[in-house]
Amino acid sequence: MDRRSVLAGIGGAVVVAAGGIGWHAKRSGVFSAGRGAAYEAWHAWNAGATGPMHAVHAAILAASPHNTQPWRFRVTDTQIDVLADLERNIGSIDPLRRELYIGLGCALENLLIAARATGYSTGLALLPDGVQAARVASVQLTPAERQRTPLYDAIPNRHTNRGPYDRDRPIPEEQLKTLKALGPDLPDASVLWFTSEADRQKVGSLVVDATQAIIADSEQSADSAKWFRMSWDAVQQHRDGVTLDAAGLSPAVLAIAKMLPPMSVEDGDAAWLETTRETHVATATAYGLLMVRDAHDNGQRMQGGRMWQRMHLWGTANGIGMQPLNQMPERADREASRGIEPKFGNALKELVGDPAWQALMPFRLGHPQRPGRPSPRRGADEVVLKA
Repeated sequence: MDRRSVLAGIGGAVVVAAGGIGWHAKRSGVFSAGRGAAYEAWHAWNAGATGPMHAVHAAILAASPHNTQPWRFRVTDTQIDVLADLERNIGSIDPLRRELYIGLGCALENLLIAARATGYSTGLALLPDGVQAARVASVQLTPAERQRTPLYDAIPNRHTNRGPYDRDRPIPEEQLKTLKALGPDLPDASVLWFTSEADRQKVGSLVVDATQAIIADSEQSADSAKWFRMSWDAVQQHRDGVTLDAAGLSPAVLAIAKMLPPMSVEDGDAAWLETTRETHVATATAYGLLMVRDAHDNGQRMQGGRMWQRMHLWGTANGIGMQPLNQMPERADREASRGIEPKFGNALKELVGDPAWQALMPFRLGHPQRPGRPSPRRGADEVVLKA
């Protein structure tokens, strides 16, 4: 075999290998972030749907714990009912359903904002059938003048940003005041800020400790892992859950992660802990603590969800990234449900420092170094109950 034949053979092998890598990259969704049926709700939310259904299309783009989307809707020409889908609870991660009702409040807020922007006045009945009923809200719709706001325009751009934030750009105090003042119609919801270096270190340390406690609890670890969609096929099939695309990774690391075999639960937990410590905590410029007067009251939990959605939309419109850090309440609820020492329950009480308020959801905020990516969404055809 002569030199030319050898080089030709090597070149052919390289082409074949490159083609195989390219095929695998395509199949793994490396070049398809934010595309496919799982993301259609983001692209088509304001195209085609009219009347009450437009409000539903906005509602399904709301935030929810672990992107579980625990909602269903019943729609007529004059009314939209919001119903809890209890089968989408996170098990031991959310044993008291605190996060589930926060997510329902987020969906309700998007729905109300979009209904008013579409040309309806809204009459809201919260928990109209009682605190344990499936129907958690009923919205009466009456034709009215359109009320389009910057929060409405931010709906398709709001994404949880899990990437690094710019530590050299603190959030101005005036913006924190504005965020806190967004809920004058939500009397049972408020927010507490932690901005000093000492306070950030204290909150960050507790977040890391709570993450370690969840990982050490095999049931919580397994229940959390059930909602992580590692493969592109799983993303498109389930259209929910936490994904690599929305993990805040750099483009290069994201491409590699997508092409690797799915991680074990143990490896996933280790990566989560490292990211929590080295990115989420290390780059937070401020922490917030969403509070309500009674964290066990489902109506107040939904008020808190509405407040969170409102703040997140405002932050989106003003270039601020936000991310819930629910590890402490998840451990506190686990402690309460199992009757064990309330380590994180007591830590949250200490952070609040006021017996009139109770912790609902900690979060971080800052100026993101890269944009947040959308999470998959189930379409309206999957969440609207048939008449």
